[in-house]
Amino acid sequence: MAKDEVKTRIEADGLRYRSKAPGSPFAPAGAFGGSTMSCFLCGKHRPRSLLKTRKLLGKAQTVCAPSCKEAGQSVGP
Repeated sequence: MAKDEVKTRIEADGLRYRSKAPGSPFAPAGAFGGSTMSCFLCGKHRPRSLLKTRKLLGKAQTVCAPSCKEAGQSVGP
């Protein structure tokens, strides 16, 4: 049984992949208002303008505004 050949290696500049697109799909698109956050209740990523803060479990958490159900996402399984 031969080991599979390693197809990636860490380059001198610290990068491992050459074909992987840089960045994150959740990176801000310019200004502060363009970034996304996940809802604490449903987990769906939404623009910050569609979220509100609510005190849950003793801390301020971001949740869908006005609610997850009205935003098109059900809560729970």
